[in-house]
Amino acid sequence: MSTERIDSYLLGDTPFERRHIGPDPVEQEQMLAALSLSDLEGLVAATVPAAIRTKTPLNFTGAQSESEALASLKEILSKNQIRRSLIGQGYYDTVTPPVILRNILENPGWYTQYTPYQAEIAQGRLEALLNFQTMVVELTGLDVANASLLDEGTAAAEGVTLAHRVRGGESRNKVFLHRSLFPQTVDVIQTRCAPLEIQCVIGDSDALREVDESFNSVVLQYPGDDGSIEDFREISTQLKSRGVTVIACADLLSLMLLTPPGEWGAEIVVGNSQRFGVPYGFGGPHAAFMAVKDEFKRQLPGRLIGVSKDASGKPALRLSLQTREQHIRRDKATSNICTAQVLLAVMASMYAVYHGPEGLKRIALRVNGLTRILASKLKEFGIVPRKESFFDTLTYDVSGERDKILSRAESRGYNLRLRKCGAVELSLDERSTLKEISELIWIFSGKEVAITESAIKGAAESIPLSLNRQTPPLKHPVFSRYHSEHELLRYIHRLQSKDLSLTTSMIPLGSCTMKLNATAEMIPVTWAEVSSIHPFAPEGQTKGYDELHRQLEGMLCEVTGLDACSLQPNAGSQGEYAGLLVIRGYHLSRGDTHRIHCLIPESAHGTNPASAIMAGMKVVPVRCDERGNVDIEDLRTKAEAHKETLAGLMVTYPSTHGVFEEGIATITEIIHGHGGQVYMDGANLNAQVGLCRAAEFGVDVCHFNLHKTFCIPHGGGGPGMGPICAKAHLAPFLPTHTERKVGGESGSGAVSAAPWGSASILTISWMYITMMGGSGLQRATEVAILNANYIAHRLQPYYPVLYRGSNGMVAHECILDLRGLKSRAGVEVEDVAKRLMDYGFHAPTVSWPVPGTVMIEPTESETKPEIDRFCDAMIAIAGEVAQIERGELPREGNPLKNAPHTAELVTASEWAFPYSREQAAYPAPWLRDHKFWPAVRRIDNVYGDRNLFCVCSPVESYTE
Repeated sequence: MSTERIDSYLLGDTPFERRHIGPDPVEQEQMLAALSLSDLEGLVAATVPAAIRTKTPLNFTGAQSESEALASLKEILSKNQIRRSLIGQGYYDTVTPPVILRNILENPGWYTQYTPYQAEIAQGRLEALLNFQTMVVELTGLDVANASLLDEGTAAAEGVTLAHRVRGGESRNKVFLHRSLFPQTVDVIQTRCAPLEIQCVIGDSDALREVDESFNSVVLQYPGDDGSIEDFREISTQLKSRGVTVIACADLLSLMLLTPPGEWGAEIVVGNSQRFGVPYGFGGPHAAFMAVKDEFKRQLPGRLIGVSKDASGKPALRLSLQTREQHIRRDKATSNICTAQVLLAVMASMYAVYHGPEGLKRIALRVNGLTRILASKLKEFGIVPRKESFFDTLTYDVSGERDKILSRAESRGYNLRLRKCGAVELSLDERSTLKEISELIWIFSGKEVAITESAIKGAAESIPLSLNRQTPPLKHPVFSRYHSEHELLRYIHRLQSKDLSLTTSMIPLGSCTMKLNATAEMIPVTWAEVSSIHPFAPEGQTKGYDELHRQLEGMLCEVTGLDACSLQPNAGSQGEYAGLLVIRGYHLSRGDTHRIHCLIPESAHGTNPASAIMAGMKVVPVRCDERGNVDIEDLRTKAEAHKETLAGLMVTYPSTHGVFEEGIATITEIIHGHGGQVYMDGANLNAQVGLCRAAEFGVDVCHFNLHKTFCIPHGGGGPGMGPICAKAHLAPFLPTHTERKVGGESGSGAVSAAPWGSASILTISWMYITMMGGSGLQRATEVAILNANYIAHRLQPYYPVLYRGSNGMVAHECILDLRGLKSRAGVEVEDVAKRLMDYGFHAPTVSWPVPGTVMIEPTESETKPEIDRFCDAMIAIAGEVAQIERGELPREGNPLKNAPHTAELVTASEWAFPYSREQAAYPAPWLRDHKFWPAVRRIDNVYGDRNLFCVCSPVESYTE
């Protein structure tokens, strides 16, 4: 054996870069040859404008192997201290059933799915989300619920803006925030209201009675922040008589025992489903919810799952009403929310399915019973809670004994909540035990007391008789069927089999970057050092997270060349919003209160104009030229016209049309020349990393979609993370938080309920960057561009590529023009999308940003054989279109119009179509080895919106 070969073996594991990047060197050479290029450097030179190419390589330490990176991260996170946190404040420890942990949270068949825009191949998770909606509707006592929102704070803020839309105006521009709201919820609501000029008034229940017609809404906590349970029936009636919307922030577990808010007058109910089996995760991700009365259903933000029917009349599920509403309504959208916490909503719904109404009630009774025992025993020592009514939370005014109590808690490994008023508070949860009650009695009293189960007999009731729940919850049969692990396991897998994920085939969605979510990246998420930390744990206990955050912030700043970073925004849409708030804060600090106009190209993501409106700005659309680039002359004209009031520009780079615009530096110069700031949407950052830096071509602030470029899985439509980076002059305006010192000294407040958003999944991006290293990240970018150009080259003879750069290249994605198919063969772009399902593929992004087109992004993780298989499918479909043109297949009733074809349809005794069953179901040779069957035929979207039905119900309810 040669010395050279021995040396190569001594290097250890195969570099992770080789695992992550799909095409091997030989495949890369073959694709480059097809493009008449000799190497990747030549590809980049032909694609990326020379003027913006960075001259400084990414300054990261050498790439670590998977085992090395896991060991390094374990060393960092071991600095976290795992304590028994009874802090509460909206976050409670819970037990994730192992069957859900392993088969959903740790299962790539669930976490690598995409948002269910192609509903025929997403029926499994849509059913799980419908279960979530049904659970929320039944527990809250309202008519319609979504699935889902980001966290309780943002859900409450969404509720306030919903009320403002439907009942607000110049004469109703106030919202009353009850003093019992969680502090982080107040923080987020105040942040959201300030740009919209909604006045927040904070007061107690006495002040609540003075709310008049100048208020559009009130927000109440049920139970309250201090644990108290208040009966709001009378005041709700009075408020509604004045046209004021009543919003309740509710705890789902408590609603197993308490009267649903919808029954005492709440018209909007929001909250967090975290305690239904989802770990703390230092703040997330967790699925929030919003339920509303029927009157508000068409104003409901987030995802709404509805029941429709397919081409055979069979019930079928789909996203209703809000499907890509931002891209349709833009600045008129009800919300900028795009990502939902789907994976976590699925977990919460399965938790409810597994335990059922009896199991959940048993957990609720146990939590409340243990809390009552504790309160009763402490009373014997003269320690009386602030409130006599409670579910799981006790607040004690113990000023003289406070330090002793906290010291004893520290010695036994407990975290209690020290309120800013000096009171000590604790919240019990699913993990609480009789032994724990004994320890807590000692912590508060210094007395050792043994507690037995009989102690409950002497504990006074803590829920007011008038607020005892009378309506049986969770009546639908789905919550009573799957209580054995065998049955739940089969149910989970039955649903999983209906959904196409990255475990099935590539998902070539443009602008969505569906790349490899490596197993090594995912492993730390469920480590106790990551998942078991309360978001408001004392700072001394979170040094591991602090180090992780510092390192990741530095990594993201290095990628962009920007100076400061906030990890708080927990979705790309929230990153957009936070970036604009930073710009707003900067202008306000200079006295430029008049700078309110935001220029946005017409090709921009629909969340961009929606975010600008939320940030209190006015949108000025900018045209694009015939090549898909920003029309610089139109930009110049509009910047000049608004030079006195220009706040900034939102720009996506590379462009939403999949091209590196050569005029980007000119664009940023124009904006800066008129006093504006430049915000870059980071959705297409996968074409930039290592090749160019945003700061070097004039960007002032940008967000990252960590669930795109940096490998956090899409989770069927969430979770996501949207951190922002900014230049030094904007750093003082980064988001802050009421519970932790984060962000800038002049920040506008919190944009997420937790200081670092969905902190637990930041470990994924840290692992990815650490294992790839600087050169690996750059190579990933280069191969992403290679794969996209190879697809454009192969498909150009069949489907014209709509936009290319000056050298005929695309960036990391390309748009194929399918508009000609309609005149030639009566084929719509939707027909092609549905037919791809028969070939085993998820469709690319359909009819966006240009109607009648598809946008394809293969990412760097797909191999050449998989890319060729997708291209072969698209070419075969082009052949079927040609058959229609030649009259060999009818313009109606052909395989494209009838797609997708289900197993039930293909195996039916009668076959009435003018093509064979084989052509319907097995149009390509690879399908003989593995066939993914769509669960339903094509869904009738119009029927679903006209007959809106959004909860589980017997099948007969869906028929006309």
